[in-house]
Amino acid sequence: MSAGSDRPIPATSGVDHIGLSVRDLESTCRFFCDCLGWRLVGERPDYPAAFVSDGQQMVSLWRVESPDQAVAFDRRANVGLHHLALAVADRSELDALHERVASWPGVVAEFAPQLSGTGPKIHFIVREPSGIRIEFAFDPRVERPR
Repeated sequence: MSAGSDRPIPATSGVDHIGLSVRDLESTCRFFCDCLGWRLVGERPDYPAAFVSDGQQMVSLWRVESPDQAVAFDRRANVGLHHLALAVADRSELDALHERVASWPGVVAEFAPQLSGTGPKIHFIVREPSGIRIEFAFDPRVERPR
């Protein structure tokens, strides 16, 4: 317990990485690296898996065993990752990113940049080539490094 508090001290200190099962490892890896500008930091061809990072976060991309038999995630019916939310440094970058991401091969845009609830956060959501929902958000209340 922390001094003067009944709350325990957290046993963790942030997210180490997020692991995503994907249908098409190559397309999803290209989306993260070529579209978003992340870099490949490791691979495991025998699994197969790729590990990508934006310099702050790392995402492990694991190809499902039978891509043609994989069941698409339904956020309203399945327990699991509802979406991955990534921060963007400012509004103009969010708008430019939406233009690039929404036109990327295999991406399905759910909605263009709009207020999240009553704001001031602005966000948009897409499904990347393997179908995973990714939210991109700019929150003017949070200062982000460039």
